[in-house]
Amino acid sequence: MSGYQYDEKEDFYGRKVKVLGATFEEGKPEGKQNWRAKLVTREEKLGYIKTALRYWYGKDWYGSEKRKQEI
Repeated sequence: MSGYQYDEKEDFYGRKVKVLGATFEEGKPEGKQNWRAKLVTREEKLGYIKTALRYWYGKDWYGSEKRKQEI
C-alpha cells in the first residue's frame, strides 16, 4: 500500500474509514493515444472492437449505465 495517498472519511454509520485518494498523475497528456498501436495481433483488435460494440449497442448493460437508462 505504499505510494498511495489515503484520506479518512466517515461511512454511512459514522465510522472512520480509509479511502484511496487521487491516483492520477498531474498534468496534461502529451498527445493522442492510438489504440491500434497498443494492440498487436488481429485477434486483440477484434476483441477490443467487439467489447466496444457490446458496450454501446448491447441490451445487457451493467452498473451506472443501466441506472442512467432507467431514469
